[in-house]
Amino acid sequence: MAPSDDEKYAEKGDVMHLDQPTSAEATQIRNDAMEAEEAELKMGLVEGLKTYPTAVFWSFAISLLIVMEGYDTAVLGNIIGLESFRQHFGYDTGKLDPPDQRYQLSAAWQTAVGQAPSIGCFFGIFIASWAQDRWGYKRTIQVALIALTGFIFINFFAVNVQMLFIGELLCGLPWGAFSSSAVSYASDVTPIPLRGYLTTYVNLCWIIGQMLAAGILRRATSLEGQWGYKVPFAVQWVWVVPLFIVAVVAPESPWFLVRKGRLEEAEAVVVRLSSKTRKIDPSKTVAMMVRTNQMEIEAEIGGTFLDCFKGTDLRRTEISCLTWMCQHLCGMVFCGNPVYFLQKAGLSVDKSFDANLGMTGMAFVGTLLSWITLTVGGRRPFFLGGMVFMSGIMWIIGGITWAADHHAGARWGQAALIMIFVFAYDFTIGPLTYCIVGETSATRLRSKTVGLARNAYNVIGVCAGILNTYMVNSEAWDWKGRAALFWAFTAVIMTVWAYFRLPEMKGRSYRELDLLFERKVPARQFKNTIISEEDDGGALNNVAAIPIDVNSGRKFSTANALHGDNKV
Repeated sequence: MAPSDDEKYAEKGDVMHLDQPTSAEATQIRNDAMEAEEAELKMGLVEGLKTYPTAVFWSFAISLLIVMEGYDTAVLGNIIGLESFRQHFGYDTGKLDPPDQRYQLSAAWQTAVGQAPSIGCFFGIFIASWAQDRWGYKRTIQVALIALTGFIFINFFAVNVQMLFIGELLCGLPWGAFSSSAVSYASDVTPIPLRGYLTTYVNLCWIIGQMLAAGILRRATSLEGQWGYKVPFAVQWVWVVPLFIVAVVAPESPWFLVRKGRLEEAEAVVVRLSSKTRKIDPSKTVAMMVRTNQMEIEAEIGGTFLDCFKGTDLRRTEISCLTWMCQHLCGMVFCGNPVYFLQKAGLSVDKSFDANLGMTGMAFVGTLLSWITLTVGGRRPFFLGGMVFMSGIMWIIGGITWAADHHAGARWGQAALIMIFVFAYDFTIGPLTYCIVGETSATRLRSKTVGLARNAYNVIGVCAGILNTYMVNSEAWDWKGRAALFWAFTAVIMTVWAYFRLPEMKGRSYRELDLLFERKVPARQFKNTIISEEDDGGALNNVAAIPIDVNSGRKFSTANALHGDNKV
């Protein structure tokens, strides 16, 4: 026997019927949702900032978690450039010329230590995505910060490379929670006109972390003994307590509360996220969330990882995963951690770290300028343009390697091209990826889809990192700049994919995106396809699917509309 509507929704853990609503009450929800969505779609950037200033603040605050992840990743990627690190964890090659290259890590251990955090992130993201759907973003972040505080001790007191590997592997678990939480939270708490800016701000936080790492590593070159590499590790403890306090006092995602049926709390959060001087009806804003959530329930969008690979959500998962994979396959795996390569190209230790610091500064400026591209051109044109431009630079870097083998000027030319590449990356696909992934996923699958996409990034990062390490390591393949030719080829492949598969999602509500994907609109037609504000694919038309406590005696608000799995 087929399950009833009540049984179907109860099984999904989303709603529980109390009384059948009247047509007028169901229409009330729909009209409120349409009014709130129309207001957001018409809202400009300035109006959005004035209306939702605290949403901007809390999105900024939670995204600071990525400062820590960006710092840690940059430290691990470039700390091998410190002689004190190589001397403690590496071996004596017996080569006295140049003296600062006497100690080295084997290619195997250099790869293992460099990729350990990514392996930890892989498992941490799955754990965090499950925890976010069960307990919310706040509690997940708090537990992750507590765990990281303990794991840092292992790195700080590591006596050999094996212990360092274990420490970095464990640190990757909470870093996975940070990377999946920041994008999802920013997508959840911000209105349509601010969504692109605050999701790309996540990339800016990553750059800030890398700048801090570059500056501290540059200073560490003058420290003697083990403190040369221990100080960069110890700095990680500095921001644990402030970030934990932020996680305690920040509001929970209203979309999470809607999915749990805690609609009165969701309305309270909307009030907290908006300005007291602007007239925002929180019940209508939450009605918009209810409408979208109901659409996705009726489209049989569940809440498990398996659901990400079913129906139209498979396409959304593909776009999210491959967009994030582009960040490695465009050549950033080669250009992103340049210290070791530049030293091998002939630059001194000090000069290589100076160049690294300069690159992070250019990345910072590039990300700020990307907010202009978001306003003017949206996502797709600049993502495609960035891929084309960067693939061209990689061909040039690889092509002049033969000249760089004999001429210092060519090596400096490669360094300059790497800096241009980093700027282009952070002007285009670097920040745009966070925006695209945050917008692509269905709201009910956001934490799962973002988690899968980030794990696709991590898996490709591990594979690409291993390959790149062997390509540039002088004790392995020693390709030097010729490695850029390999990444130029992968960049071309991903550019072709983006042209045919990456849609433009600027200015779209989550309801509109649900319908565009449900109706299988081709990527190149997303921008010009018109979606009626009354079109909800049938959601809220079936009054039996809208549970309302009609005996409550209250004036209708969305707080009467659903009761979540916490009430079942």
